[in-house]
Amino acid sequence: MTEHTALYVYALVPDRQGAADGVTGLDGRPLRLVGVPGTTVAALVHDATPTPFQGDDEQVRRWVAEQSRAVTAVWERTGSILPMTFNVLVADDAESGRSAERRLTDWITEQEAEITGQLEELAGRCELRVEITVDRTAAAAGDPEEGAREAGLDGRSPGMRRLLAKQREQQARNEAGRLADSLHAEIRQRLLSVAEDFRDRGPAHRAADETGVLSAALLVRHEDIDAVGTVLSEVRARQPAARIRFLGPWPPYTFTDARHRAYAQEAAP
Repeated sequence: MTEHTALYVYALVPDRQGAADGVTGLDGRPLRLVGVPGTTVAALVHDATPTPFQGDDEQVRRWVAEQSRAVTAVWERTGSILPMTFNVLVADDAESGRSAERRLTDWITEQEAEITGQLEELAGRCELRVEITVDRTAAAAGDPEEGAREAGLDGRSPGMRRLLAKQREQQARNEAGRLADSLHAEIRQRLLSVAEDFRDRGPAHRAADETGVLSAALLVRHEDIDAVGTVLSEVRARQPAARIRFLGPWPPYTFTDARHRAYAQEAAP
């Protein structure tokens, strides 16, 4: 039997008795909380060997999804969380004789004020992700000259039709770009009026015939989720060419200070 000499760390959370009961992580491993005496912080972990999880892309995606589900389950019970990234392990230190658990709790004790402050700031908050694009065909449909251009294709040679089709496609891109520019500032301002924080993200989903308007992560209070939905519903109703994707609520991954992750990654073997 392989000896467990490391801890796989999922997150730091407020120390709530029973918060990890029945929650499983990677490959169904049971999770537990490691409380830190003298603090209100605990680490969500499973016992592990000091070897990172390695596999093909499909396997890694499954593990990441399992980790996300575990983090979400405990977050829903504790109300705040500082999630780690995938494959963060803290190992025993043979040189100093400190166990993985002792190394982890010592670090949390040293960083208690900062960790507690972050947990308090994120309490009752969640992350929403919003992606807005413009459908170029729908945007061009609002152009009063589009019908005339379509009619102008009748009777043209195949080569001329191809040329005009390319011109039409470029004109649709231009029209969608103008609409995207006009929408961006307005929507960003309206979302900032209901969100506590706003972070731009790279586009996660975009069809070939769409022009990007905005891709962002929002930090919002749970009670303000509906307000974000209202803003997006009004945009969709007023601008039929807008395509809106609205995901969450999730634990606040994007808004978690990465410094607490750095320690655990450095402590990995």
